[in-house]
Amino acid sequence: MDPARSVAFFKALGFSHNPQFTDDTAACIIISEHIHLMVLTHAKFKDFTPKAIRDTSEAVEVLNCLSCETRAEVDDLVSKAIAAGASVYSEPKDYGFMYQHSFADPDGHCWELVHMTPEFDGPDK
Repeated sequence: MDPARSVAFFKALGFSHNPQFTDDTAACIIISEHIHLMVLTHAKFKDFTPKAIRDTSEAVEVLNCLSCETRAEVDDLVSKAIAAGASVYSEPKDYGFMYQHSFADPDGHCWELVHMTPEFDGPDK
């Protein structure tokens, strides 16, 4: 993971970063007022866990999911991600009540973007 590359990638998606928590080993990406993402080099990440770090070219370690206001926003973010160096993780899916599309960022981390129709109250209702 290259913090400068990560900052550039997420800025291309329209997010910002907090330079106070960004250096040559880490970057703090501001996705929203309530969501901050820390991206760390493997050496830095090892300071936080005794477990092995997965190789994202061989395994998925997490699926990150962000909710979007519109279906167009989902497609726009995926398009921006692809233009900035991401790859398509899975093709778009339309479930009627929910639309999703996804990408893998340049470090191989998977991002699902979803839009739920406002009328949908959940599977139990």
